[in-house]
Amino acid sequence: MDFVTEFERVLVNSFNAYIEEKGIRAISYRLKQHRFTSQFLDVLVDSLDPDLYMGIECKSISVDKGATALYFSQHFTVDKKGIHQIDRISDYLNRSGRRGFLAVELRLGAGHGREAYMVPWEDLEKSYNSESPKLTLQEIRNFPEIRRDGKDYIINPKEWGRKSRWEKDIKPKPAENSGETDD
Repeated sequence: MDFVTEFERVLVNSFNAYIEEKGIRAISYRLKQHRFTSQFLDVLVDSLDPDLYMGIECKSISVDKGATALYFSQHFTVDKKGIHQIDRISDYLNRSGRRGFLAVELRLGAGHGREAYMVPWEDLEKSYNSESPKLTLQEIRNFPEIRRDGKDYIINPKEWGRKSRWEKDIKPKPAENSGETDD
């Protein structure tokens, strides 16, 4: 079993333990990748609770082996039609209305454990579309950490950012004339 698959499995188990503990009607599961077909996301959470209706792409990098960043060209795929994985996932999230995240596991080497961070998909998209070739370790560590409890992760979706894809960055403008008249 590779590192990413193990990360996905632990994340799903942690989500389902959280769901059961909180008594929420929801389920988390891994999408199995079939040979020669592109998979949209690694982990899905289905729930009527908008904080939990999400799709998560998982990446795992070896900091102990010299990785200093998550590269958009190296760590993501391009399909037969030339469409980058970030674009495919963005389209899926947009159509489905799910909150999207990139979960990044940093493997720190024997005796140092692992760290994991939850990158909101819209932040990943901004970085990808800015022509930056990567997310550095420091940039990744600036996002909310998925804290550990032994081998499991502590799930706290509200901590990971609330804004959904369909919510706009529009703030109501204060009225120029707040009830005052020139009479």
